Amino acid sequence: MKNNLLSRFSIKLCLSVALLAGASSAYAQPYSIAIHGGAGTINEADLSEVQQQAYRDKLTEAINAGHAVLAKGGDSLTAVQMAINVLENSPLFNAGVGAVYTFDGKHELDASIMDGKDMRAGAVAGVTHIKNPIDLAIAVMNKSPHVMLYGQGAEEFAITQGIPFVPNQHFDTTHRYNQLLDARKKITQAESSVKDYQASVMKLDDNYKFGTVGAVALDKNGNLAAGTSTGGMTAKRFGRIGDSPVIGAGNYAENGTCAVSATGHGEFFIRYNVAADICARVKYQQKSIIQAADEVINQRLVSAGGTGGVVAIDAKGNIATPFNTKGMYRATKVGDEKESVMIWRDK
Repeated sequence: MKNNLLSRFSIKLCLSVALLAGASSAYAQPYSIAIHGGAGTINEADLSEVQQQAYRDKLTEAINAGHAVLAKGGDSLTAVQMAINVLENSPLFNAGVGAVYTFDGKHELDASIMDGKDMRAGAVAGVTHIKNPIDLAIAVMNKSPHVMLYGQGAEEFAITQGIPFVPNQHFDTTHRYNQLLDARKKITQAESSVKDYQASVMKLDDNYKFGTVGAVALDKNGNLAAGTSTGGMTAKRFGRIGDSPVIGAGNYAENGTCAVSATGHGEFFIRYNVAADICARVKYQQKSIIQAADEVINQRLVSAGGTGGVVAIDAKGNIATPFNTKGMYRATKVGDEKESVMIWRDK
């Protein structure tokens, strides 16, 4: 009798432990990551199947580089950095190698990072010799008392941190140079007729105005992070700085709320504080990340004449990737699910 009671108790105990383990697994902290490689007038007819596949392959490589960090229990900041490094090192995107040219035929790069855990952030703007600007942005966040460093000063700080330098020509690509020649010609012609620099730049096609890479991630400890890196606007002049290094505009992260990385016509993203606005709607209006991101990108920004998109993630790992242009290079991966890689609305 006594043995039967013990046996029944053991069985119930085992069942209870199993149920608790299952419940614990079911409610385990989710982890996920989303990346973008820029939004714009991406016409399917203009990309051959080979070109499309090249973009998809690189996006897949980048999303998996970041996801591998998360899957092993790594932090969201490292995941974001690893994903962006892949995109910065590819000539396909406007960041690092493949960055667009300034009006004078050089490259000026911007980047930023934000840690949702303690709201720390780091950013660099106008750097010309940093192989991976996102790495320098992280160094600014971790090793300096500042949030943003610019140009020569940022590179002097980079020397103290052992950040790799490259000649400015490292970022050269033929297709970006041809893009510069075309944009410069259009600007010069427009200026000669209207005598208005602002108007001449605004007349350029959207593809000249932006192109950025970025990532957002949620790790197994519930920490959110966001990062953005860019070569800026084709034929930019006078030390122009866009939204990518501006915290709240092109980048934002706060634990318990959301993380956002933006790509678009930076002047509008700065004016409308796009990344922070999305998170504010989630935090204060209790809107879903999908609704909040859609309202800002496809309503508020559109009404202002701004173009672009974001990748955004909330504290539960839900992801939004809205854009108001023809396409946006992007990829997402949630938990152990297979990655989703897309360029247009439905593919």
